[in-house]
Amino acid sequence: MYRRIRRAALVAVAAGSIAMANNAMADVRYEVLSFEKLDGWEDDDHAAALAVFRNTCQDMDDPDWRALCAYATSDPDPKSFFELLFRPILIDDGSEAMFTGYFEPELDGSLSPSPRYAHPVYAMPPEAKEISPWLTRQQILDGDAMTGRGLEIAWVDDPVELFFLQIQGSGRIRLPDGRSIRVGYAGANGQPYRSVGVELVRRGVYEPHQVSAQVIKNWVRRNPDDGARLLYHNPSYVFFREVSEVPADKGPLGAMNRSITTLRTVAVDPAFVPLGAPVWIEKDGKGPLRRLMIAQDTGSAIKGSQRADIFFGTGDRAGRAAGRLRDPGRMIVLMPIQRAFALLSEDG
Repeated sequence: MYRRIRRAALVAVAAGSIAMANNAMADVRYEVLSFEKLDGWEDDDHAAALAVFRNTCQDMDDPDWRALCAYATSDPDPKSFFELLFRPILIDDGSEAMFTGYFEPELDGSLSPSPRYAHPVYAMPPEAKEISPWLTRQQILDGDAMTGRGLEIAWVDDPVELFFLQIQGSGRIRLPDGRSIRVGYAGANGQPYRSVGVELVRRGVYEPHQVSAQVIKNWVRRNPDDGARLLYHNPSYVFFREVSEVPADKGPLGAMNRSITTLRTVAVDPAFVPLGAPVWIEKDGKGPLRRLMIAQDTGSAIKGSQRADIFFGTGDRAGRAAGRLRDPGRMIVLMPIQRAFALLSEDG
């Protein structure tokens, strides 16, 4: 999602080249923990986690993971499955742990433009795939590069919500007749992602602890001219594709091209965590969370071994919960036994 799909990283990790052996990872440390050291492990719903693991493990090509996936489909005892076949690994790259949240937005829109529905949701133009970086957000929206090309998937009524749809990377668009279409990440313009929340803090408008998605939206709407310029501060622009074949009762597609699951899917940095791997989350702060999730997604802002984005579901309520989350804690990756000890050998 986001902003989100990184196919090259997915292929590399799924092939077993977890990128931990390269020189840039030389300072990363690995520690094998016992399951007794995982706070809250005994109380979690391991069956729910196993069901989510089975949803994407079939797409992991490495032999170690394929063998585990085959066994996962044989209806094992869920808790024993994880405890017998995995080892918890704490991966430390020296950065502080931070958990944030993301969600699937719902926007009001139409399949044809009108005075109300005036803001297009664009498919990716061919030249943006070939040239990186391509045009900036401002050049795309103020210029004529997209005009008359039939790249509009739909039109929505709120440019601010469209901006945040691009940050989330997927969403639903409610049509006037009650139907909905779903859009997912198709690519981006190759420009760097710059946080408008950080920019508001830099300008002295807010303190860091005050900034959330809702706060940013409200400020932009109260200050339409300055707000438009603020959104241009982020030159990154995301293009979409329609993915309405995903059933309405399923989550949006993540980086593994499978539906993700509310409060069981986490977005990670695939340079450290294999996509599809179980991940034990110990989120502190307000509303502590102790839960086994599955690393099924990525994000351009998700960098580091202890950085994770928790999927909160679809709609405004999920968006409010996700927008409030910015908490410390720790993340432990469950690795196949032989791979876990191989990492320790690499660590020296």
